[in-house]
Amino acid sequence: QVQLVESGGGLVQAGGSLRLSCAASGRTFSGYAMGWFRQAPGKEREFLAGINRSGYNIYYADSVKGRFTISRDNAKNTVYLQMDSLKPEDTAVYYCAARLFGVVTTDSYDYRGQGTQVTVSS
Repeated sequence: QVQLVESGGGLVQAGGSLRLSCAASGRTFSGYAMGWFRQAPGKEREFLAGINRSGYNIYYADSVKGRFTISRDNAKNTVYLQMDSLKPEDTAVYYCAARLFGVVTTDSYDYRGQGTQVTVSS
């Protein structure tokens, strides 16, 4: 079992930046691939970024490529999502997720946090 807690969400103006953090506890963090997702009202949950256990392999959705950066610190049991050049359409609840058997770009992770709200004003 892995417990995930996101933080760092909030209200930001368009063009601004936020850094989300996801702290993991429970099983060995370094044994899990990690991902970030978001879900806006009335929309399906969307994959944003994924990182493998070592941090060597990283994947991004086209919608955030070049603006968002995923990273992890296995010593701190934390994964991050740096979000730059934010747009109003980035407004959503953002979730981190953990997967035991490798990083994927689909919504098939084993554990997910409760989410943190990100609101981008125009």
